[in-house]
Amino acid sequence: MTKRILDFGASVTLLLGLSPLLIVIAALIRLTSRGPAVFVQERAGLGGRAFRFYKYRTMTLEADPYGASPKSGDDPRLTPFGRFLRETSLDELPQLFNILKGDMTLVGPRPLYMAQIAEWTPHQRRRLEVKPGLTGLAQTSGRGELTREAKLALDVRYVERANWRLDLKILMATALQVFGRKAIYENQYSDTETTRGKEVISNQ
Repeated sequence: MTKRILDFGASVTLLLGLSPLLIVIAALIRLTSRGPAVFVQERAGLGGRAFRFYKYRTMTLEADPYGASPKSGDDPRLTPFGRFLRETSLDELPQLFNILKGDMTLVGPRPLYMAQIAEWTPHQRRRLEVKPGLTGLAQTSGRGELTREAKLALDVRYVERANWRLDLKILMATALQVFGRKAIYENQYSDTETTRGKEVISNQ
């Protein structure tokens, strides 16, 4: 209950304070590319229940909405302004509405596609025991540098250790990472990246 109160208060405060920026971003998306400003997609929430996930549109209308994530800023599916939004993480701001509605929380495992649930082991499905978050342990432990398996393992690690101190640490690390624009894009996974993922998990 306390976390929900904090989420509600923070989302209301941020939405009110950032409302001019939110409007400007939406207008620029519409002016610089064809299509809606906000991208809506079905994602897995608490307990595996589907919810409508909001994000500023960063790719062209022709891009597969469930296709692979861009590997670099040179991905032709990205719009010029969309590339800027991704590199500054401003594309995630509409998720404040998800937090306000109670579908998401500030800190938790990132919401993934519903279809991916079937690919997870029972242990990996533990990530569904908490609400998905705007940021999480995997995002502050390597982000795009990690394999999918490493991210899932860190998500479960968060579920097992979740507390307000860890949430605060993750929020502070997220702020530093956003300003530094670190590991924004997902890599194609090599042996080196798999090793990096194992090292991160063992150090948490």
